[in-house]
Amino acid sequence: MSAVFNFTFVPWFRSVAPYIHKFRNQTFVLGVCGEAIAAGKLQALAQDIALVQSMGVRIVLVHGFRPQVNEQLRAKGHEARYSHGMRITDEVALDCAQEAAGQLRYEIEAAFSMGLPNTPMAGATVRVISGNFLTARPVGIVDGVDFQHSGLVRKVDAGGIKRTLDMGALVLLSPFGFSPTGEAFNLTMEEVATSVAIALKADKLVFVTEISGIRLRPGEPEGDDNPVDTELPLEAAEALLRQSPAPQQPSDTAFYLQHCVKACKAGVERSHIVPFAVDGSLLLEFYVHDGIGTMVVDEKLENLREATADDVGGILQLIEPFERDGTLVKRSRTEIESDIGNYTIIEHDGVIFGCAAFHPHPEAHTAEMAALTVSPLSQGQGDGEKLLKRIEQRARSQGFDSIFVLTTRTMHWFLKRGFEPVPPEWLPQARLRKYNWDRKSQVLVKKLA
Repeated sequence: MSAVFNFTFVPWFRSVAPYIHKFRNQTFVLGVCGEAIAAGKLQALAQDIALVQSMGVRIVLVHGFRPQVNEQLRAKGHEARYSHGMRITDEVALDCAQEAAGQLRYEIEAAFSMGLPNTPMAGATVRVISGNFLTARPVGIVDGVDFQHSGLVRKVDAGGIKRTLDMGALVLLSPFGFSPTGEAFNLTMEEVATSVAIALKADKLVFVTEISGIRLRPGEPEGDDNPVDTELPLEAAEALLRQSPAPQQPSDTAFYLQHCVKACKAGVERSHIVPFAVDGSLLLEFYVHDGIGTMVVDEKLENLREATADDVGGILQLIEPFERDGTLVKRSRTEIESDIGNYTIIEHDGVIFGCAAFHPHPEAHTAEMAALTVSPLSQGQGDGEKLLKRIEQRARSQGFDSIFVLTTRTMHWFLKRGFEPVPPEWLPQARLRKYNWDRKSQVLVKKLA
């Protein structure tokens, strides 16, 4: 086995492990658009979903069937009709929807029943269970348009779904619901997935879609100059919806976003829009820090807070590579444990991605910011500035006039943020006695207005 593989695999696995631990026993509702299946992505999706489930995630899978129903309609010489972004389901369309749902359910169950040969899940058994978990009601007549057999979710049998998940099965739902009198209604995958996620109080709602996510500048061309907004706070998502016209097709900004917002407002912590065109997009979204699609969250996931004793291990793991290359002075576990109350951290999903220490020198009306560290996985996203601002706040709250840092390699970063160089003799006497003249660290000071 090559040394290069070892060098890349071990750090990668260590970075993924916290997410595996965090997601165990959580419930994810996945809404997969019919276009993904039509594009031949079912086998790859089944492998990845099975892999996620094998790591302890409870999964409800809702499939769409928009292109499959349209194909059935064309075969019968019947035109697909839409209004208000929903299908108008007449008798012929209802028959086509039932045929398409039956065929897709068969294909999905088969994909999970193959033993997944030549994959990481080879030989695994994935039990797929479907059922009449949804009660529906008709859409009715909207703005003079009779939607006939198109329906909306009236009730979700959350207890039945939870009991099925407790058995270790994957729950598969088609976008169909039935009235108490047995009448069938064609539903949308998006509404079913959202309603189920809310009813289950799911940890994630994930749409696997034909779009790559929400762009930083919606309405402008896709590309490197207009990247996907990987984390969209709920407040910003709601503002974007207010600015967007009523969605008519999946490529419209509000089409999936409206359901993400609805779920988050109803208590689903995170909602995602993930592209099916990228191989392994679900794994990238779940187990990589920044993901690949857009995640709507009720509040920013980065939690800036003061450290506790439970954070010592995470801080050590974060700063160790920088100590090894000489960027930081080495600190022992005992030093950090005794000084833990002075540390501020940034964590993401329970993983520490940044830290800084605050060392007051009240006799000189100043404080040192030490061990400022940001993980390479999140550099360039403003975490360093957030930590700096928190240290400044702590210094101001104690009436200090300035803060200072000692650095050998990041002088320009601090200069850009208002620090000025001073000779080591400027340091408070207690700190000057500990100054390492061999290391020749630059001393930089920032005045606090």
